[in-house]
Amino acid sequence: MDTYARFPVALVRGRGVWVWDEAGSRYLDCVAGIAVNTLGHSDGSLRRALARQLGQLQHVSNLYRIPEQEQLAAAITARSCFDRVFFCNSGAEANEAAIKLARKHGHSVRGIEQPLILSAQASFHGRTLAAVTATGQPKYHQGFEPMVQGFRYFPYNDTAAFEALLATCEAGGPQVAAVLLEPLQGEGGVIPGDPAFFARVRQLCSERRILLIFDEVQIGVGRSGRLWGYEQLGVEPDAITLAKGLGGGFPIGALAVKASADHFQPGEHASTFGGNPMACRAGLTVLEQIERRALLPHVQAMGSLLQQQLSALVARHPERFEGVRGWGLLQGLVLRADAGITAPELVRAALQQGLLLVPAGPSVVRFVPPLVIQPRHLRHAVRCLESALVGLKPQPQA
Repeated sequence: MDTYARFPVALVRGRGVWVWDEAGSRYLDCVAGIAVNTLGHSDGSLRRALARQLGQLQHVSNLYRIPEQEQLAAAITARSCFDRVFFCNSGAEANEAAIKLARKHGHSVRGIEQPLILSAQASFHGRTLAAVTATGQPKYHQGFEPMVQGFRYFPYNDTAAFEALLATCEAGGPQVAAVLLEPLQGEGGVIPGDPAFFARVRQLCSERRILLIFDEVQIGVGRSGRLWGYEQLGVEPDAITLAKGLGGGFPIGALAVKASADHFQPGEHASTFGGNPMACRAGLTVLEQIERRALLPHVQAMGSLLQQQLSALVARHPERFEGVRGWGLLQGLVLRADAGITAPELVRAALQQGLLLVPAGPSVVRFVPPLVIQPRHLRHAVRCLESALVGLKPQPQA
């Protein structure tokens, strides 16, 4: 179906941070399947682990214990503040599970008949109907109305606006079941969370027994330079959603919760494919390799280098760029409002220079390369981007 505005390139092979199209042209991949290919393309450790698993057991029902699933749950909880994990297949499914959990919490803990979930403007939580309703961007709602009931929105990082909305919703008694936030807004323009804002949200949620849920589908699993995005903010949520980088390219999603937030009973939520042996072997391998290869300090170093390189690009072209923002290897290059070009246009031009990038809205070019990227690759990426920029003629402003 015609659901994607695809680039006119068919990618057929990859190795590390490089991919090749069917014509043999090579591209430096700073998209990584949109923050998915944690270890790069065709990683040897992942290939071997999945080949062994395929030779043993590929899928069984969650009607039975799955040792690989138990091992991955233990690996996640041992490395985080959470106690239990539900596995599914994608970020949208993980957020759907979180939304159901929030409503269950609202009914069973706060005694709310019609629970509300508060989320941020410019957020992105997925494409299923409830997840897209939680997404605070009206453009994603258009054509799919009526949206799911029970969501309200406030400006990201705006403490006063959040407090005002919470007070309005709770004026007549408990109404809010949960607050759903990205520690760093990815699709919304690569906007890092403000620690002071998140600390205040945590305080208010704790005081009122409101669940605080972090959507770490894009920033989690090492991309920020810490294993989890919440570590960048010094705030522990009650639950977290994961996907993308957790499987390193194999589909998997997860909802991890503290024991106090685990309200599901047998039969209340499920997933046929969720947490099957292949997916969990992929997740175990990714977490193992992040530690074995010391990728967290590597991401911190590469993130700093990428910021330096992009900041130098901004300094050379102040008429085009406003600045750089992000954490680790999720960085956004921000175009000026009067730059005369858009992020999608610059991304298309970069493709012609052999560089894969992805926009984050109309004015931000997003860098989300594999976590194994090296300094020479980052320098090459910025050179390609500058060549693409020089070849673009600014369009007159309307």
